[in-house]
Amino acid sequence: MSNVNGVNQNVFDQINRANQSNSTQKSQTQEDSDMFMRLMIAQLQNQDPSSPADTTDFMQQIATMSQVESINNLNQTVAETSQAMLSSQAALQASSMVGQSVFIPGDTSEVGTVMNPFAKGAFNLETSASEVRIKVYNSSGTLVDNMQLGAVEQGEHEFAWQMQFDEDGNPEHPPGDYTFVIERLEDNEYQAVDTSMAYRVNSVTLGENGIGMKVNTTAGTFDISDVKQIGV
Repeated sequence: MSNVNGVNQNVFDQINRANQSNSTQKSQTQEDSDMFMRLMIAQLQNQDPSSPADTTDFMQQIATMSQVESINNLNQTVAETSQAMLSSQAALQASSMVGQSVFIPGDTSEVGTVMNPFAKGAFNLETSASEVRIKVYNSSGTLVDNMQLGAVEQGEHEFAWQMQFDEDGNPEHPPGDYTFVIERLEDNEYQAVDTSMAYRVNSVTLGENGIGMKVNTTAGTFDISDVKQIGV
């Protein structure tokens, strides 16, 4: 699994920063232009009528301001080009996510359907645990399974669960939403562990300029910021 806080996520962060920078740059350029005009008008209003300012000085000031605006316009063009490239890269990376599984913080997943024959999830242990268990509940809150994992080392771990079938091939439990509660034994008591469930990405929606990307999964739509990991 690849962490979206790595290379992929950096693209979307760069787009956000670029948009904020462009907005600030445009605002600063306008403020500079307004300030120049106010200073020039104030200079004209307060000049000595008997000794007016040299026209050459005004022309030099205007020329200097024109050069500054030209540089600002060039910077804006470069920024917009960079923004377009980032948006294109984001779109390419977004398309590569289709068909993969994304891990979203949560504990519930649909199980037993054609689209979701089994559930897959992940959990992270900050320290090793002598005993970890996974309790599975149906939509009515009834415990249907209790998986004992034994001792588990520190780090990220995945798990999968599929309901059992009888000798005729029928599932022991009806298809539906099942909740997975992961607990670790600590100080002779079981403590809950944060869980992420895997959902298949059907499509990806990009917002304006590539901002506000959302992944559309079998369990609904999520912001890209909600995605913790990407798997196959």
